[in-house]
Amino acid sequence: MTFFVVGSHIKEDSFPLSHILNRKLCWLNLFCQLSREAVVISGKKLARQIREEARVDVEKWVLAGHRRPHLSVVLVGDNPASHSYVLNKTRAAADVGISSETILKHSDISEEELLDLIYKLNADHRVDGLLVQLPLPDHIDERTICNAVSPTKDVDGFHVVNVGRMCLDQSTMLPATPWGVWEIIKRTGIPTLGKNVVVAGRSKNVGMPIAMLLHTDGRHERPGGDATVTISHRYTPKDQLRQHTKIADIIVAAAGIPNLITADMIKEGAAVIDVGINRVQDPVTGKNRLVGDVDFEGVRQKAGFITPVPGGVGPMTVAMLMKNTIKAAKNVLLFPPERIRMAAAS
Repeated sequence: MTFFVVGSHIKEDSFPLSHILNRKLCWLNLFCQLSREAVVISGKKLARQIREEARVDVEKWVLAGHRRPHLSVVLVGDNPASHSYVLNKTRAAADVGISSETILKHSDISEEELLDLIYKLNADHRVDGLLVQLPLPDHIDERTICNAVSPTKDVDGFHVVNVGRMCLDQSTMLPATPWGVWEIIKRTGIPTLGKNVVVAGRSKNVGMPIAMLLHTDGRHERPGGDATVTISHRYTPKDQLRQHTKIADIIVAAAGIPNLITADMIKEGAAVIDVGINRVQDPVTGKNRLVGDVDFEGVRQKAGFITPVPGGVGPMTVAMLMKNTIKAAKNVLLFPPERIRMAAAS
């Protein structure tokens, strides 16, 4: 038997919310022990909850007399995965009431031409959120492009100013995937304070931001998880990784390696968040299928909570992107232009 859990929209007011959440978590752990399987966290259901929150937020903003938020997406080349991701983002935007456009550019566009387009969109007051879909062709430097997007429109959260503010525990545009992982953990009621966490993967867009969110101070402007975080990477020996994961309360797998985390590597009841997206050939059908970094069938027999692939972190990434677009439309983050130029050029 498998149990699915989604957020905490509780209408009861006879008990404090913390009491209800703790009671709910106790029942989920009890179910998990009885079934001897992990609680499977439905990222799809959580994402629908967040998108509903975004939809309400947008309508309140529009009813207050403001212009409807607008998201511009720049897509370079014909990478099928990138086209699929962008389509998911624009569909989500339409679902929550955000207008959007996709600007297609050929893969042979020069870096200078792409920068000119970004500067034009930065200056367009009708554009609230702006993202350039990654990866880019090899002849274009991704860091240069990410730093060209105005931090106030940077819904990916990749600009050096937004990364710096995140690292300083300040309010900012958080990268959508790490923010999605954070919301999965928080909305499911998985405790982080004082807990041991392993983040497998150190990428600047996923692994590093997840570690920052989980280990930083919960009392700061941008509250963190107050966990003790260990980061592993490609040069971490498997035996050493196992030593860390076996004592981890939470494991976040974001290395891009199929079956990196197996059942023998985790302790009973651990929460396992799978960020990996890998296409492998099914040995039975011969067709490609999507898997994460976790041996799902094996680990679910031992973990307390687990996210599936697909249907786990992926939908949350798109939902958090909608939240960032609304934040951009409301001009929550304002930076002096000269500081932005100095940071981007450094």
